[in-house]
Amino acid sequence: MPNLLSHHRLFSRGLAALALVALGAGLSGCAGMSDAISPAFADPAKYDLYDCKQLETERKSLAARTAELQGLMTKAETGVAGPVVAELAYRNEYIALRGQSKLAEEGWQKNRCQEPKPEARPAPVPPSVAPAPVAKGRSKSSRAAN
Repeated sequence: MPNLLSHHRLFSRGLAALALVALGAGLSGCAGMSDAISPAFADPAKYDLYDCKQLETERKSLAARTAELQGLMTKAETGVAGPVVAELAYRNEYIALRGQSKLAEEGWQKNRCQEPKPEARPAPVPPSVAPAPVAKGRSKSSRAAN
């Protein structure tokens, strides 16, 4: 009978080790696919009818949101379970934004859009300095009357 229990324990441990290896392989596969499939999370025809002004606005908002998510992911990774939290909370949206950014950039190139030239603003003119008004004090005669 003791021989049967030892075989059962050995089988259970082997099964548990196999499950851990399978789980590790599955999770490691997810880590390497983020950049390769980013366009799969975005609609390829979304930016087909956008003009350059719309694409410029969209590209700026996508870049701002992507930078915000990168900051949040970096901040989350400083915690104890940080990398796991960053992956679960932010990675899917980050991948989708990267795909949208790529498609917006392709639309930008397809429409032959140009970056807008920064407007030349005249140098600000410093305000003229006017002398401060002189505060009138109470005269001796007004003080004596009170």
